[in-house]
Amino acid sequence: MSSERRIQTVLRLPKHLYYRVKLYAEREGRSFNNYVETLLAKATDMDWPTIPKDFEIPEEIQNLRPKKSVIKRPTQEQLDNDPKLAYLMKKYGL
Repeated sequence: MSSERRIQTVLRLPKHLYYRVKLYAEREGRSFNNYVETLLAKATDMDWPTIPKDFEIPEEIQNLRPKKSVIKRPTQEQLDNDPKLAYLMKKYGL
């Protein structure tokens, strides 16, 4: 993740919550920032599945399309940039 562009932000927390989160981060040997970032990523489901290059669309789904149209597997970049598409691909095991 170090190559990603980062935005610095201020987060206001009650003292008791800050110290509790800091304790959990220390228990896992992580920084406060890394721990919070990981929790937020999990909570917002930011870890999209990587779809294999040999992925094939099931025949029953292909049969739903009009005969002249072509269905292509979305690229990983498209999935990374389109959370709704990635969610549907993950949800339906595509």
